Amino acid sequence: MRTLYFDCFSGISGDMVIGALLDAGGDPKKLVEELKKLHFEDEYELAWKKVVKNGITSTKFDVILKNESNTLTHHHDHEHSHDQEHQHHHDHEHTHDHEHQHHHDHDHEHTHDHVHEHIHTHEHSHDHHHDHDHHHHHSHRAYKDIVRMIEESELAPEVKKIALKIFKKIGEAEGLIHGLPLENVHFHEVGAVDSIIDIVGTAILLQQLEITTIKSSSVPVGTGKIHIDHGIYPVPAPATLEILKGVPIEQSDIRFELTTPTGAGIISVLTDEFCSFPSMKVTAIGYGAGTKTFKDRPNVLRVIIGE
Repeated sequence: MRTLYFDCFSGISGDMVIGALLDAGGDPKKLVEELKKLHFEDEYELAWKKVVKNGITSTKFDVILKNESNTLTHHHDHEHSHDQEHQHHHDHEHTHDHEHQHHHDHDHEHTHDHVHEHIHTHEHSHDHHHDHDHHHHHSHRAYKDIVRMIEESELAPEVKKIALKIFKKIGEAEGLIHGLPLENVHFHEVGAVDSIIDIVGTAILLQQLEITTIKSSSVPVGTGKIHIDHGIYPVPAPATLEILKGVPIEQSDIRFELTTPTGAGIISVLTDEFCSFPSMKVTAIGYGAGTKTFKDRPNVLRVIIGE
């Protein structure tokens, strides 16, 4: 039995989960290869690198969107417990968000030069471009399109099952908040290319790491307000709070969205038990970096794997 413990002392977002799982020994090359089975790799490149967050070396995972003209646009800010001001409209309106996306995500995150070494092959064959038209726009994908994309892929059945369950959880929450039936939910947020990558990627890495049981700490959500395309909302955002029903939430004085809808979906669907640090023989530890840097604490997600 391999247990994974999510130690969410600084919240949780999709990219932090992937960063932490890679840091704990997940294979990035296999992740890239498996994600190709979704057949939309003409829309993104993946990058990962080691960063130091308040003294902790951690892995920062990024999705770099290619827009229609096939130029790269740095992304993955939005989706993370981190961009308070632009934050939750973040994904909401993908394609035009890019302009602010470079904003203060510290430009050194743009070091694609050394990042490209890690990207290897996967996107130098630009033969998929004819696929482009059926995904009209990066920003809106209907829930049913995402389900079809996952179901029709050649991903392992267990990976599909986990990914579909997480999407369903998030879709139902979004639908409830917006007053829509599931099949009419368009994911501004989750339909984002990076949310698909974060959710399916999490399922791929958990299977690769042979995790059988998942436990988690309680989840801090942050405080304050965020701007989303519907206006100014309290933290946690309504969909995030809905997804976290039944999950122990921890009060936090950080004026920031620490837990995103994708992070909330992953933790609420996958966790078998919420508890303090479980008894186990630790075999691997990983730290996944968030985008934001806080003055007095490392903005990282820690995963601990053990027997």
